[in-house]
Amino acid sequence: MHDHPAEHSLDHSTDDSVDRPRSGSFTPAVLRPRELTPFSRGGGARTIPLVTRAVGAEVFLTGQTLFDGGAGIARHTHNCPESVTVLEGDAVVEIDGTEHHVTRFDTTYVPAGTPHHFRNASATAPLRILWIYASVDATRTLVETGVTTRVDAEHDKRVRARASEDGRRPGSRPE
Repeated sequence: MHDHPAEHSLDHSTDDSVDRPRSGSFTPAVLRPRELTPFSRGGGARTIPLVTRAVGAEVFLTGQTLFDGGAGIARHTHNCPESVTVLEGDAVVEIDGTEHHVTRFDTTYVPAGTPHHFRNASATAPLRILWIYASVDATRTLVETGVTTRVDAEHDKRVRARASEDGRRPGSRPE
């Protein structure tokens, strides 16, 4: 039995007595959002990428988005399911045309292709959400424009820029 079952996906296809990782291996990481620099998504929303390809993610993406008072993000869809948990504050989430008031630790589950968006319910207090996409290849399509981008596209730009400044390959670890 493994100490951390969530970190291991087992494949018993050849020998049931041997535990083998199903996919490539990665170095475990402890990510501290307070030590990471958020990037602006515009309109008073900032995102902190957490579990991404840059740290070895192969199955899902996670991160946090922080909203200033009254801030919100545009209505959009994804090519995979998304779950969001409110960590701090109060929000209004619109899912497929229906608004819901959500507060600390409330969690949404939005199927792929379902229009949705979050906004801070407070004009003054901050809002912080944790998002999880069910694919490292998650995309976001803005409902208003139809423009589709990879969720990690902005994260990748930041990783490349930081790695370039340090003289490393993107995704490589400092020595």
